[in-house]
Amino acid sequence: MKTRFCVLAISALLLSGAQAMSLRELRALEATQDGGDLYANYYLVGSMEALLESEAFAVRAGARSQICVNGRRLEPAMAKDLLDTELRRRADVYEADMPASLVLRNALKTVYPCN
Repeated sequence: MKTRFCVLAISALLLSGAQAMSLRELRALEATQDGGDLYANYYLVGSMEALLESEAFAVRAGARSQICVNGRRLEPAMAKDLLDTELRRRADVYEADMPASLVLRNALKTVYPCN
């Protein structure tokens, strides 16, 4: 019982530490650090891959698909352009403290809709 409680407590601590990077943090990373634009791109590529994997998992679990690539081109290098395009398209919707992954998910849903 005590071991189980310790495992649950450690898991809760580890899981609570993970937070998505906000748009403000992403822009600051791009602007302030040497190679910050590369780190930001790595973050966006990882976020895009995670979003696609979570979408695939949800579909396998029976959820309705929201992102349908259907053989169209989607490459890791496109993550930054997708984010920037979504921010321009809906500039009045997004605030600086919103997670970059949320904007990227909305971009993927807009560019690769399911019919």
